[in-house]
Amino acid sequence: MNMKHEHEHHSTSHEAHDDHHQEDGHGNHHEGMIADFKRRFFVSLGLTLPILLLSDMIQEWAGFDLSFAYDQETLFILATVVYLYGGWPFLKGSIDEWRERNPGMMMLIGLAISVAYFYSVAIVFGYGDGHDFFWELATLIVIMLLGHWIEMRSIMGASNALQELVRLLPSVAHRLTGEKSEDVPVSALRKGDLILVKPGEQVPVDGTILKGHTTVDESMLTGESLPVEKETGNLVIAGSINQEGSMTIETTGTGESTYLSKVIELVSEAQESKSRTQNLANRAAKLLFFVAVGAGVLTFAIWLLLGYPVSMAVERMVTVMVISCPHALGLASPLVVAVSTALSAKRGLLIRNRTQFEEARQLDAIIFDKTGTLTQGDFGVTDLKPQAPYTEEELLRLAAGVEMASQHPLARGILQAAEERRLAFDPVDSFESITGVGLQGRIDDALVQVVSPRHVRQQDILIEEEAFEQLSASGKTVVFVLRDGVLVGMIALADMVREEAKDTVQALKERGVRSIMLTGDNRKVAHWVADQLGIEEVYAEVLPDDKSRQVKKIQAEGRKVGMVGDGINDAPALAQADVGIAIGSGTDIAVETADIVLVRSNPGDVLSVLDLSRNTYNKMIQNLWWAAGYNIVALPLAAGVLAPVGILLSPAIGAVLMSLSTVIVALNARTLRI
Repeated sequence: MNMKHEHEHHSTSHEAHDDHHQEDGHGNHHEGMIADFKRRFFVSLGLTLPILLLSDMIQEWAGFDLSFAYDQETLFILATVVYLYGGWPFLKGSIDEWRERNPGMMMLIGLAISVAYFYSVAIVFGYGDGHDFFWELATLIVIMLLGHWIEMRSIMGASNALQELVRLLPSVAHRLTGEKSEDVPVSALRKGDLILVKPGEQVPVDGTILKGHTTVDESMLTGESLPVEKETGNLVIAGSINQEGSMTIETTGTGESTYLSKVIELVSEAQESKSRTQNLANRAAKLLFFVAVGAGVLTFAIWLLLGYPVSMAVERMVTVMVISCPHALGLASPLVVAVSTALSAKRGLLIRNRTQFEEARQLDAIIFDKTGTLTQGDFGVTDLKPQAPYTEEELLRLAAGVEMASQHPLARGILQAAEERRLAFDPVDSFESITGVGLQGRIDDALVQVVSPRHVRQQDILIEEEAFEQLSASGKTVVFVLRDGVLVGMIALADMVREEAKDTVQALKERGVRSIMLTGDNRKVAHWVADQLGIEEVYAEVLPDDKSRQVKKIQAEGRKVGMVGDGINDAPALAQADVGIAIGSGTDIAVETADIVLVRSNPGDVLSVLDLSRNTYNKMIQNLWWAAGYNIVALPLAAGVLAPVGILLSPAIGAVLMSLSTVIVALNARTLRI
């Protein structure tokens, strides 16, 4: 029973920029709504107890009498407070659904409580005979408030994706004027401004390098796993991280014209266009609304045509309309939601969007990002090729000795391999990082260098060409180790495949779910990883807008698509997919855009998503049948179908049936744990 407001989105990146200072507003708003429902529930519950005691129908049914001066007026005042205060969210929601011409849960509840209230007011003030329905009105409001409160507590608020994206951009830039540098807000930058970007800083705007030679980490923006070398004339992207050298860039794009802002726009468009499917309980409520109105009008007309007085026809019509909104329906979905959310948390799943979680059971294609999702996002040594007379251990020991002083991703991989072999290495002196070449330092009075293939070529050093080509062709990154200018050997590294990813792809294949890899990384690397995992469909060197376009293309084939990713470049595709699934260790923007988050960062948890979604949906269907079963029995009897044979459902018996269906629904929800 998701509220309409559950997944609100800003419609443009411009709005996201404007609302940056309100970035926490939605979370506070959501918490405020939960507190509001809780407060309305407890106030209404407190007032419902005396309403039940003062109701003549309850007194007649339970066999006691409680009357005093102005007892009916007291009942009217208490019921009016419950109707206006407790029922306000449903009355307001009814108006919203009426304006949208899309009746659902709110209009069904609003109809039932309004008919009960105004009919009861007429009875209390002597405008008709019969029993009032104030008790029914109060209990219905209390149970519906409880249902909404339970559900809102057990799910997370709406997406903060656009605000998270805006946060990624630095707020201050070093603008150069002549030889001077001044710190200015990024919003003050214009096209053509010269900006200084220091090592370790984020690039504040899109631009062209005028001076400097460095490496830039673009992995979270483009999916390229290795840092990218940049020199004069190259383009840099806002939001990427400058690693080694300082650079001066000329601004080519600011504000909404930057690459990152285009990603923001893509996310916004995808969220707006994503099908706003009503969830299960709301679809049932929509049907019941039309049934209630139709049955009520038909009941009134038939009793009049049979010659009964208007008061009798009105009583039958009101009885039908009031009991057509089953209390159990208000709890059918929230109780299952609460249980499945608790189960999800135990399995390391964070459900952010209930409606899309329900849809996960229908997925028949899962698209995986590569870096950080199918792979660990960390480089590991795959091959050691020492040059005689050196051994693998000596090759690795020399490389690790130099790499100890570096923060480069490849350095971490080489050091880890040395630690796994428990190698001891001597301290390095005169360490130096040479951009575009590699690293060097002195170990045991010898100059040890870990360099790129390009440097080896430039120095005309002979290497095993066949072995090098074979390693490169499989998408591995190869570095060469030199000792005093003589080749010691080569080391191949790759972004290591997650072991659990292999099992996941195989399990999905057995279920008939197609696995697809979609990555911004280069083709060689992508196909090497795909071969390791058994994925046959691979799309590499894909930009963020191409990722969301590829998702649309697969959806156009009539498939239900799930997208699993962790980077900024995955955000548009996560928003576009039928179900977006983020790796928990990924970027905030990926997590905020997704419908489901894998907290343990294990791609194998995708299988848990599919299983739990199917089981939850089945349990909801069962509960809705129990809730509707009450209507199937109660509505015809309330309308008076069996009146000719002396059977006419009284509101008191209707209350017993209602309570019974509510208890069954509550117990059935608990069985989801089994």
